[in-house]
Amino acid sequence: MQNSDLARRGLVLLGCGKMGSAMLQGWLQRGLPPSSVWVIDPNPSQWLRDRNVHLNRDLPPDPAVVLVAVKPQMMGDALPGMQALGNGSTLFISVAAGTPLATFAATLGDRTPIIRAMPNTPAAVGAGITAIIGNDRTSAADLDLAEELLSAVGEVVRLDSEDQMDAVTGVSGSGPAYVFHMIECLAAAGEAQGLAPDLAMQLAKATVAGAGQLAMQAAETPEQLRVNVTSPNGTTQAGLEVLMDADAGLPPLIRATVKAAADRSRELANG
Repeated sequence: MQNSDLARRGLVLLGCGKMGSAMLQGWLQRGLPPSSVWVIDPNPSQWLRDRNVHLNRDLPPDPAVVLVAVKPQMMGDALPGMQALGNGSTLFISVAAGTPLATFAATLGDRTPIIRAMPNTPAAVGAGITAIIGNDRTSAADLDLAEELLSAVGEVVRLDSEDQMDAVTGVSGSGPAYVFHMIECLAAAGEAQGLAPDLAMQLAKATVAGAGQLAMQAAETPEQLRVNVTSPNGTTQAGLEVLMDADAGLPPLIRATVKAAADRSRELANG
């Protein structure tokens, strides 16, 4: 990580749970000096204590970035402590779900550059995807810096408007849980067909993980990949006829699932 301003002015990480730890590990692996990082966390893990960062100490007067990674329900307690850094040149980046830009501006000041980000849990293994959107105080350089920081845990995409964040939440934010449940269901279905539980789960996990890797790496679209493995009148076609049923199959179920998550995201954002 070659951003000299970041190394010189410092980075503050507010909250260092699973997501914060994954990001911190990525930054340090990319060369950000531990001496440039301040972490505020009331219950630091031993892993965090061993990173040689500034832990629960006085913050630098003008850090380049404050990255807010506390749980949404803790925001009301944690964010006011950052007010002195608002309305200045410090860029605030939030990975807290369901907290809109306006909430941060109300606490930090309306001249504060703020970027809202929605990562997902595969960030823990460097395979996440994060969507970002900035307020009208953020510059192109701010967005570039946020993308550099967040790319430490996976891909980064930029949104056109904050309204899209609810749909992002429904697809990629909550999406890993849908996939985990699909693994559960696939394994259970294998058991129902006579497989031992451990074998069924091993097959289900490897199949979903492998298909995901293939979808990411192949030049073909997922639709074409599906066609490639579907022989006419074969076993895959028989299964897909159930799964792809327009009325009772996966398409209407996934639409309803994503809509429910996005609707709930809107409710949470509106208080």
